[in-house]
Amino acid sequence: MIAGYIILAVVLIIIFSGLVSVNQGTIAVVTMFGKYRRILMPGLNFKIPLLESIYKRISIQNRSIEMEFQAVTYDQANVYFKTMLLYAVMASDASTIQKVAFKFINDRELMQALVRTIEGNVRSYVASKRQAEILTLRKDIVNSVKEEVDHVLEDWGYHLLDLQINDITFDQVIMESMSRVVASNNLKAAAENEGQALLITKTKAAEAEGNAIKISAEAERDAAQLRGQGIALFREEVARGMSDAALQMKKADMDTNVILFSMWTEAIQEFAEKGNGNVIFLDGSSEGMQKTMKQIMSMVQMKLSE
Repeated sequence: MIAGYIILAVVLIIIFSGLVSVNQGTIAVVTMFGKYRRILMPGLNFKIPLLESIYKRISIQNRSIEMEFQAVTYDQANVYFKTMLLYAVMASDASTIQKVAFKFINDRELMQALVRTIEGNVRSYVASKRQAEILTLRKDIVNSVKEEVDHVLEDWGYHLLDLQINDITFDQVIMESMSRVVASNNLKAAAENEGQALLITKTKAAEAEGNAIKISAEAERDAAQLRGQGIALFREEVARGMSDAALQMKKADMDTNVILFSMWTEAIQEFAEKGNGNVIFLDGSSEGMQKTMKQIMSMVQMKLSE
């Protein structure tokens, strides 16, 4: 009776030892006598007790590693890269999982091969470029490496999801020289912009000044024209008035010299009232007055003859 219980307990232990739990995102590889047999998907599975064993549990989740390495450009400049690599098992089918499980002895060997492959492809690409081109070719480097490395990783059962180049630096001497070049280019651009701005300012100022001079000249011309017309009209009216007065006095048989004498005295009065302190020299002698009156009379006679 006791022996029967013992046998039953052993059988139950053997049966329960065949139950295998596989976590989500993981696939278990089963071998029998050291040879690949099958895979176990996530969940509760059963393997043949004592005959089948779990060789390896493979994660099909995304993995990432960070790398730092150095490369040399075509013109012998040292370039330092900091990158982040994102990769994963290419598929969850049996053939792909079999590659992943048996291509490398362990994960450390896989990491070493993967890192060296990435570094080799980056160095090969950088070696064909000049130092001045590297900073502008970040995307091209990534695309070139992904294209080359994907073929290799497929043979291992993996797929390169992303390669990010987080930082690209050079030797300190090169960095300082690059900074000086950038600073000098910025100063040059600033000087050119300032020169253009000054040229535009000067041009606009010259145009404004030219327009102001043109407007002022046109205004002065119009004003001079109006002044001339006013003086001409004034003289015409004066001459007409004098002519009319002379004709009236002649009809009345009066001496026209009275008009001239009146005009002479009015002119002297006008000079005195509106001279504003200015000194005006007039010949006040009787000879001077007679001379002036003769000149005015000759002007009147010319007007009458017209």
